[in-house]
Amino acid sequence: MSNVELILVQSAVVGMSALGMTIIIIAGGIDLSVGSNIALGTVTIALLLNDNFPPLLAALGGVAAGAACGLIISFFVTELNLSSFIVTLGMWGAVRGVAKGLAHDNTVIPPETWLNNLLNMLSRHQRWMIFPVGVWMMLFCAVLVSLLLKYTRVGKHIFAIGSNEQTARLCGVPINRTKIIIYTLGAALTGLAGVLQFSYLTIGDPTTANGLELNIIAAVVIGGGSLSGGQGSVFGSLVGALIMTTISIGCTKLGLSNWVQEIVTGFIIILAVTLDQIRHRRRV
Repeated sequence: MSNVELILVQSAVVGMSALGMTIIIIAGGIDLSVGSNIALGTVTIALLLNDNFPPLLAALGGVAAGAACGLIISFFVTELNLSSFIVTLGMWGAVRGVAKGLAHDNTVIPPETWLNNLLNMLSRHQRWMIFPVGVWMMLFCAVLVSLLLKYTRVGKHIFAIGSNEQTARLCGVPINRTKIIIYTLGAALTGLAGVLQFSYLTIGDPTTANGLELNIIAAVVIGGGSLSGGQGSVFGSLVGALIMTTISIGCTKLGLSNWVQEIVTGFIIILAVTLDQIRHRRRV
């Protein structure tokens, strides 16, 4: 159980953000700015705590910062009809720059609050909780996103847009409005991942989560999400996040260097995309 708890704790940030990425990838889009968004969330929370905001409002501020990034992305994607790849590639640098600017290129050290304990390993008298609060947050959000995709009109619209946007438009699906919901909700979930990352670090760090977007995208694709759109599941994405974390912990246990882990991660992404393309060709 201790090993399971460790894997879940280390998967929580990637898993939470993968929930938002699942929605975006199912709709045929992508968000390369999630790592920068997580960093912005940690800085925002730390600054708000230093300004004597209550911890809950500080956490909501981090989520709101993430949602605002998603809203900006949706504007460029819907109103200017730009590719989500290009827009989020630009936001990847811009959001990271905003985080560094707000933090004045330093880490932000806030006072200690209950937010610092969301991903702490459970002590003996806390074993009744089974998993830390941050893990339960991820699982609760996973249930909500799964229900959204399976049983709501918005969820059906998300799959329809990813399967064939032109057909969905002809069927009366409100494309622009749905895309605004997709990118804003996806980024808000990444903002929640920023809350968990802040709990893990206990500081606001504008350089954190650099390159984490690769793990997040890989988790979704490994879990059955298709970069062509129209496919993906919450359960699969969480399994993908667990696989990525297990591989990382395994490399550490074997004493492999960080650069070896990065090579392994890169090849996993290539393999996952290759399998996705093979599945797509067989369907065609």
